[in-house]
Amino acid sequence: MRVLGIDPGIAIMGYGIIDYKSNKFTVIDYGAITTKAGIDKSLRLSDIYNGIVSLIKSYSPDVVAIEELFYNKNAKTVIAIGESRGVSILAAVNSGIKIAEYTPLQVKQAVVGYGRADKHQVQQMVKVLLNLEKVPKPDDVADALAVAICHCHSSNINEKLRSLR
Repeated sequence: MRVLGIDPGIAIMGYGIIDYKSNKFTVIDYGAITTKAGIDKSLRLSDIYNGIVSLIKSYSPDVVAIEELFYNKNAKTVIAIGESRGVSILAAVNSGIKIAEYTPLQVKQAVVGYGRADKHQVQQMVKVLLNLEKVPKPDDVADALAVAICHCHSSNINEKLRSLR
């Protein structure tokens, strides 16, 4: 299974593409789609949409796993992140790719084993689980890889449950 993990953002949208087979991870690519501050938000959202479509065309993921919004004190930030999530989901749906959504709590639980883990713990586990030399930067990239790992672990559990029925 090939998973495109996304950590949504308007300035920096982290992405990570991993293959998961026989309980083994293989990192395919990771990075960030960035947009410039000061330009019209509609153009920034268009850049994000086109970036996700390009990743899907290049890597043909089976599923896009995206982090759900968490509460933020700044309503303007929440709206912008929600819009970036929306165009990412639209890019996947328009490309015929399945979507899986996970809360930050679910991601931390799947990667670290503790839903209240801090950012550093998640980043270190991403590095260990994916056998990387260093923690991917910026933080949004490590977070996107964590979302992809979460989906792999979650789908693995679901497969095992189905086989028990």
